[in-house]
Amino acid sequence: MSGHTWMILLSIALGTYLIRTLPYLWMSRKLNKQAAQGGVGSTPVWLTILGPTMIAAMFGTSLVPVEPSFFSWIATAVGCVATYLMWRRTRSMGYPIVVGVLVFGALIVLFG
Repeated sequence: MSGHTWMILLSIALGTYLIRTLPYLWMSRKLNKQAAQGGVGSTPVWLTILGPTMIAAMFGTSLVPVEPSFFSWIATAVGCVATYLMWRRTRSMGYPIVVGVLVFGALIVLFG
């Protein structure tokens, strides 16, 4: 891989790490401060919504094909269905993702 690709991967990894770490550190510090003052701290509503919102945003952007065409949208839909069906069967996270990516990739390579 080129140096440009590694920089992109590193920035994605750093961004993902910061999205998860900064709210945790902020909330941990806030709860410790409230406990030291004798109060009982509670997690704000926005923080409980932040994680699922970020996951939904990443999911939404990952569904848009790089080169939008009728066939790439069909491959995306079939990959999503394959992911869902495998999830229904296994109730896990790893296998459904692998199956969805493989089905999408196979359709793109074979018919794209």
